[in-house]
Parts: sequence; structure tokens; C-alpha cells
Amino acid sequence: MLLLNIDYVPGREIAEALGIVKGTTVQSKNFGRDFMAGMKTLVGGEIVGYTEMLTEARQIATKRMVDEAERLNADAVVNVRFSSSSIMQGAAEVVAYGTAVRLA
Repeated sequence: MLLLNIDYVPGREIAEALGIVKGTTVQSKNFGRDFMAGMKTLVGGEIVGYTEMLTEARQIATKRMVDEAERLNADAVVNVRFSSSSIMQGAAEVVAYGTAVRLA
């Protein structure tokens, strides 16, 4: 599945827009990550545990979006975007969405 964050496929014509497809997941922090993150804020720098958690969440959301596009027999998803938000204390939602298309 071709995924692009532009609204066209270079060198190809979009024959049909099939609609918006999305994938979502909610990930929660665990106590160990929370404790280590709290310690890291004292000295500064990247909080690797959270970076890994959000990377995994984006991968899950992307796969779910692609699965939905495949059910529509799409060739590509254009204008792919990611969004994240805090759902509650200690949990974040990640959404991947775009437009499923068939190519000519």
C-alpha cells in the first residue's frame, strides 16, 4: 500500500477517491516508564520510553488505517496525517488518517 502525505500520486492519475480511512489506538504509560520519565525531567533530555511508546502507537494506527484501505481495495492512501491527544492522565490516543484512492 502506497502511503503519501501529499494529495496526489506523482506520475499516476487518481481514478477514484474511496473515502477517508483511519486507524486509532490508545496507549497508556506504565509505572516504570512514569517513574523514569519523572527522573529524566530533573536532568533534561529525551524520554526514550515515551518516544518508543508513541512510535509503537503510530505503527499500530497506521496498520489499522492500511487494513481499512485494503478492505476498500485501495491502491494508495493520500494526504496521510497523524494526530495525537491526551485521553486521560497517563494515556494518549494516536490517529492516522487519509484518503483511500484507486489509481488509473
